[in-house]
Amino acid sequence: MKTETVKKLLDAKKGAVEEYPFGPGAMVYKAGGKIFAIVSIDNDPVSISLKCDPMEAEALRAEYKGITPGYHLNKKHWNTVVLDGSVPKDLVEDMIDGSYDLIVKSLSKVDRLHLAS
Repeated sequence: MKTETVKKLLDAKKGAVEEYPFGPGAMVYKAGGKIFAIVSIDNDPVSISLKCDPMEAEALRAEYKGITPGYHLNKKHWNTVVLDGSVPKDLVEDMIDGSYDLIVKSLSKVDRLHLAS
């Protein structure tokens, strides 16, 4: 999966904001001020770290070599996915959706309403 494709998917999320707090090599996407994706664009191949339900995170790691515990993140709740084609595109898209949904659910009701407007 190409960086441009991932960027389009992330930009399409309602209220998504792209930032570079860790330098130019890491695109950080937030919703409501909370991180839901980190794209390591300096890596070859590119990788993306996404929040995930802990049980699902473990299952995905066991099934796909390209999915590992989140790099420099809480390994219980985050996975890093290498975008080298070893993980199906549809699954990466589902993981992006899931990460975004987990973050939005964790926001206060006021912040969720603000995000939806």
